[in-house]
Amino acid sequence: MGRSPLSTRDPRARTHAERLGSRDGYFQPESVIRRVGNSPLVPLLGGGPAVLLQMAHPLVAAGVVYHSDYTDDLWRRLLRTLGALYLIVYGNKEEAEGAGEAVRAVHAHVRGVTRERLGPFPAGTPYSASDPDLMLWVHATLVETSLAAYRRFVGQLTPDEEEAYYGEMALVASLFGLSPATAPATLADFRDYLEAQLAGPEICVTPPARDVAAVILEAPLPAPLRVLVPAHRLATAALLPPGLREEYGLRWSRAHALPLVLAARSLRVLAVPLLRTAGRISAPELAYAP
Repeated sequence: MGRSPLSTRDPRARTHAERLGSRDGYFQPESVIRRVGNSPLVPLLGGGPAVLLQMAHPLVAAGVVYHSDYTDDLWRRLLRTLGALYLIVYGNKEEAEGAGEAVRAVHAHVRGVTRERLGPFPAGTPYSASDPDLMLWVHATLVETSLAAYRRFVGQLTPDEEEAYYGEMALVASLFGLSPATAPATLADFRDYLEAQLAGPEICVTPPARDVAAVILEAPLPAPLRVLVPAHRLATAALLPPGLREEYGLRWSRAHALPLVLAARSLRVLAVPLLRTAGRISAPELAYAP
């Protein structure tokens, strides 16, 4: 049997619709991760709370603040991360592995020691973006906010579907460099881990985290993303755990719920072109973008 026309084409020429039907990657068209990822509101409204959750680990926040010009480049970095996720979920295996390698190469240079006391961590505490514990926390924020955003803005997944999604995200994490032995084995184990982390002393909002949050919540978005502003800011407050929401100084009440629904509804239509743009991303662009 000959190869299909899709398999012989340059993958960078594929449309998003073609990628949705492709079977030459790590995930198949019927996978839950593709269904969740094909809902633009999940990355667009889950991205802000995911970053703020990540920054609530003081050593993750230190890595971002000490190793990037986050005041000017944070949004571009976030978009590149989303692009890497896109290629892993919808690309062929070569694209997925290239995207994972690009992210790992960046992380290899993010290491050092803290310059001041950050929460329970004294000055001089070593950190590394390749630390399994920090990688697990970042992975956990992506899983938690994606499921929360899908549940709130798209629809319900069955328990079996959520379990399948968790397993598929574990494969994504392994391509980013997280050892499978580090991640909780099941979704129930994962929820126990997340609950323990949120209740423990390590997860807290420090000055570096507040600095990043100010960029996420207050700085002007790049021109193509300005339509996100109302829904993005409301969703960030809505999806954060209440304790961290208070530490970040964000307000949320029942009065905000209807404006969020209306903003998300309008964004659903406007977000479709962003998926088409994502379909044209390639791994080299992720690796070498300034």
